[in-house]
Amino acid sequence: MPEPQGTEILLEVTHCGVCHSDLHIWDGYYDLGSAGRYEIVQRGIALPLALGHEIVGRVVKLGPAASGVKPGDIRIVYPWAGCGECAHCLAGEDNLCPKPRSLGIYRNGGFATHVIAAEAQHLVDPGDIDPALAATYACSGITVFAAIRKVMPLAPDQPVVLIGAGGLGLSAISVLKVLGHRAIVSVDTSATKRDAAIQAGATATVDGAADRLDKAIVAACGGPPVAIIDLVNGSGTARAAHAALAKGGKLVMVGLFGGELTLPLPFMPMRALTIQGSFVGSPGDLRDLVELAQGGALPPLPIETVPQHDADAALHRLKNGEVTGRLVLVAGAA
Repeated sequence: MPEPQGTEILLEVTHCGVCHSDLHIWDGYYDLGSAGRYEIVQRGIALPLALGHEIVGRVVKLGPAASGVKPGDIRIVYPWAGCGECAHCLAGEDNLCPKPRSLGIYRNGGFATHVIAAEAQHLVDPGDIDPALAATYACSGITVFAAIRKVMPLAPDQPVVLIGAGGLGLSAISVLKVLGHRAIVSVDTSATKRDAAIQAGATATVDGAADRLDKAIVAACGGPPVAIIDLVNGSGTARAAHAALAKGGKLVMVGLFGGELTLPLPFMPMRALTIQGSFVGSPGDLRDLVELAQGGALPPLPIETVPQHDADAALHRLKNGEVTGRLVLVAGAA
């Protein structure tokens, strides 16, 4: 049992989402395209490791310098902890820290029975949000929330293209809808997932397996879009997104599915394009998202709860593409 030190807080895990990022750690490497494989041990990850970073837990014990919560409190755990000392951490941008201490990646995460939060500022009261849904906000929720913020402001009827209609894509549709956006185009190779996107509120869908995906995206938008968020971010999707963008448009890259993008450089200034990466989100993003979701304002994505002891089977299902929405592990479930 870990003992909280300093400002740390010990929580008993009640819920933990199963995320595509878990698969990369589980496999032991990231595909970097022509740069080869990035082994997790090169990233400084020590094994054995309990995966899981979409965590809701119950406060058990506070470190001697910790305050702001009390035993018994239910909290969402912000998992992307930084060193706590660098300029990014001091600015509330822990996700950009060059020396991360992320739960489920560098430290044991929510597939374990207990986790250590770095400080009370990394704990967010879920309020009236179902804890299974609240757990997903710690990664998929803030990941899409931060990415959407990077393409805003946009007029409500200017299309936003979302490539990928899995858990992230459906979360992004929900966030865009609650922000008042009315033109949402979802791209996926799965007809089932495209149907789920329409049910979630997408106004149009595109088959991700189309021969000329860029042209299909332009057709669905009624012209080249100014905002594309690539939640898959493989070679094919990135090429199509870049080709589809309107002059002055922005491509926000989120997914970690490998591949690379080769560009004719004159098009970048001639078309005034922006390509920007987006990595999860900040503690402030999590607090803002949870506030936005209170009272059921944020439509929930499809969630299936499974017993925590079935984590291995859940990972296999996710890897095999058998999940629509999100799987969430529940402690103590039969």
